[in-house]
Amino acid sequence: MSRTDWLNDVTEKLIPTSLGLMNVRVGGRADGPAMVFWPSLMMDGTMWRFQYEHFAATHRVVLVDSPGHGRSDALRRIIDLKQCADALVEVLDALGIDKCVLVGNSWGGMLAGVFPAYHTERTAAAVGINCTASLPTTFESVWATGLAAYLGVHARMPQLAAKAARSAFAGPTAEAENPEFLEFIDVVLDNDPKSVAWALRSILIGRRDEHRLLATIPADIPVLIVAGEEDSQFPVHTVRRMADAIAGSTFRVLPHTGHLAARENPAEVNATIDAFLEACPAA
Repeated sequence: MSRTDWLNDVTEKLIPTSLGLMNVRVGGRADGPAMVFWPSLMMDGTMWRFQYEHFAATHRVVLVDSPGHGRSDALRRIIDLKQCADALVEVLDALGIDKCVLVGNSWGGMLAGVFPAYHTERTAAAVGINCTASLPTTFESVWATGLAAYLGVHARMPQLAAKAARSAFAGPTAEAENPEFLEFIDVVLDNDPKSVAWALRSILIGRRDEHRLLATIPADIPVLIVAGEEDSQFPVHTVRRMADAIAGSTFRVLPHTGHLAARENPAEVNATIDAFLEACPAA
């Protein structure tokens, strides 16, 4: 299947939410259990191509363009994870989905962590990949503040954004062995720079410590937290601390894998999710 052929199998919908119109791509097995995928900052729902191709035969698959990204409405204010969780419920309601397996990378992973706490009744299971529940480090704050200020004065995404994304998203293994993935990272150039600036301020710079909230997740909700060994954004020990806060969660580390694990190393990510779901068939 070519890079874009899989998009012929999905239906796109713009869904009104409290965070504006959110674009979703829906496909797969219409009567299957729902899997919802929320992407990383600077990415859109198309980053989940290989997960769609893998899970579409057994699941109803929903790929979200997060606020200000892809074909969703522009973002022009500070938002938080609670608002994202509430907007996701609005998406589920519009699609007639009662419960879902929520899978997220980075921003989406943080959301997959808090969503079962805020909306327990809508969560069949949650998978957070390369995510954190900690406050931003000083380095993150300085880096993200500078990048947000730079992007905020541009009408079109500057080339520097692709360089920043490559530095953040690609580990040494990808740099040495995965040219297709490095080329894919340029999708960041399709986003609205002002929206990305507001998302940086919201999700990176403005994030809160969520460990106490994660501790309220009922132990009977299956949660998988995955870390990439080569993730320079959220090191393994940070991701592990998030997993430790969730009672009964499963923690996995993927070797030779950077920040965008789901796109860089889809075979390992898909196999890890498969094994997790097989161990909790109710999901």
